[in-house]
Amino acid sequence: MTVRPSHERREEHSHEGEHREGKVHVHEHTKESWLPLAISGVAILLGLASRYLQGPSLLSDILLIGAMIISGYKLAETGLRSLFRGNITINLLITLAATGGFAIGHLEEGAAVIFLFNIAEKLEDYAADRARRSIEALMELKPEVATIRKEGEERTVPVEEVWPGEVFVVRPGDRMPLDGMVVEGVSSVNQATITGESAPVAKEIGEEVYAGTINLDGFLAVKVTKIAGETVLDRILQLVEEAEESRSPTEAFVDRFARVYTPVVIALAILVAVVPPFVLGQSLHNWIYKALVMLVVACPCALAISTPVAMVSAIASAGRNGVLVKGSTFIEQVSNTKAIAFDKTGTLTQGELGVTDIISPTLPERELLRRAVALEAKAEHPIARAILERARAEGVEVSETTDFKAYAGRGVEACIEDRTCCIGNLRLFEELGIKPLDGLVEKLEAEGKTVVLVSEDDCAVGAIALMDKIREGAVETIRELKGQGVRVEMLTGDNEVTARAIAEKLDMDGYKAHLLPEEKVDAIEKIRSEYGLVAMVGDGVNDAPALAAADVGIAMGAIGSDVALETADIALMEDELSRITYLVKLSKATMGRIRENIAASLLVKLVVAALAFPGLVTLWIAVAVGDMGLSLAVIFNSLRLGRIRSDKLVIF
Repeated sequence: MTVRPSHERREEHSHEGEHREGKVHVHEHTKESWLPLAISGVAILLGLASRYLQGPSLLSDILLIGAMIISGYKLAETGLRSLFRGNITINLLITLAATGGFAIGHLEEGAAVIFLFNIAEKLEDYAADRARRSIEALMELKPEVATIRKEGEERTVPVEEVWPGEVFVVRPGDRMPLDGMVVEGVSSVNQATITGESAPVAKEIGEEVYAGTINLDGFLAVKVTKIAGETVLDRILQLVEEAEESRSPTEAFVDRFARVYTPVVIALAILVAVVPPFVLGQSLHNWIYKALVMLVVACPCALAISTPVAMVSAIASAGRNGVLVKGSTFIEQVSNTKAIAFDKTGTLTQGELGVTDIISPTLPERELLRRAVALEAKAEHPIARAILERARAEGVEVSETTDFKAYAGRGVEACIEDRTCCIGNLRLFEELGIKPLDGLVEKLEAEGKTVVLVSEDDCAVGAIALMDKIREGAVETIRELKGQGVRVEMLTGDNEVTARAIAEKLDMDGYKAHLLPEEKVDAIEKIRSEYGLVAMVGDGVNDAPALAAADVGIAMGAIGSDVALETADIALMEDELSRITYLVKLSKATMGRIRENIAASLLVKLVVAALAFPGLVTLWIAVAVGDMGLSLAVIFNSLRLGRIRSDKLVIF
């Protein structure tokens, strides 16, 4: 079986699709970039005014021709250059329409076509850039300098000159210049730029901090762990930029369609201009004009940008909400996903035991817990930590013990207030000849719980049951996914009893237990064969083979895992399961917007083209409605994707 290397760098594209090739774009929206267009607009207004007041004249012709040259020479140049390379582009269509309008005496309409098309291009670029501003904002958050502490002195240096092991200091209000580990101080840090979470995160000695995050209220000294260019923030920027360069199947299809569509339109326009006059004996002037209108209406601008603008908007929106999508392909695949497989430990559960039951037929619950915590106070294993955590939460004090005796792997025994007490597993109680409570252990273990027994003076007095803690939001996430028609299954290496108990608690559609990492790959293949496209959610380490084998690999908690960032197709920066439902909503909405854009593009163009034949549409109306207006409608419809968010996320 071949596993898809989902972490490989996606193919780079030198163009944003064939529909963009040869088009004049200005992404720096400065006064200078708009100046030629403004001059062209003034010239058109003066030319039209002159014609209105004095009729056609040399002055009005010069003004209109000048307007066409000022705003259209780059258009014509790039259109012809593309033609010489064998590509027929939108620029060429507009150039032909304007030139044809001039040739048949519609000089003012030819100038208007060029002018309005350029406005459409400017506004299109400006609106499309809004989708990328969140990423640009992240770039602006990258500090350029760091305050380094050396030999008791502080000095400010460029971040490029700071190396791992050096220590930088940050005060309240400062941004972290690099990734590192806190070695001095306590503070709260706003990590919204990385994770999308609005709540500050407490940082103390030993905690990791990340470049671009904001130190809020304390002094911190931090040892650098990653140089400039390799921080989590840098990785996020790199991944999002690569994602914007990739294309989904729908984008590729639209590009192929546009490559065929454009030359077909030119051929049809030639037939419209030639057949009626020369075959049916109708007006040559009239049908050439209609052919030119058809060229303008048929420009596939709106159709061509219908998919990429929506995809860029979705990827950028996800990025600023702590969800890194490595390409538009995965947005499309998530929208078509029929099943999602979840790893259990660390994904659906926290990977930490928690006390679920404290049962005693003779003692109050608090008294049983007091004896248990006294016996486990000196232990370091997960069961002891869970019991101590429960005792602290309930305010139970730790009693003194004497005559402490440990039974490796089975439990402990000690004297509490002159009574011999013991805590341990069923095996220990059998060795000590202590009769356990009838049927209690079997009942709790059937629920997937780990059970420890407590005795007093050789008599069992109760039991404490523990279980891996269900992650907050897991139940709601599974319920929402099922409500959206997605099948949810759990894959785990745990035993059958524990797996069944967790699956029932979460109301999963199915589960598979006793799986080794390589066996999870086979489970993914089986789910795919039964239900279709499948996504896998895991921690990106033990689950790497399954993440790569799934159609979409989603890694949780990627903020601290290079493996997760490299392996997965989509990375959730924090362990927040609600982001899975956010991702599904976003992907489905994105594909919905794309379908709306494509349908609107085709429908409006067909209507305008139909109205052109009886002469109800002029050249300038064709470009204003069928090109400029439609392109802007498509863009703003796509930008609405930024409004989709989870209640637990913050858009900054």
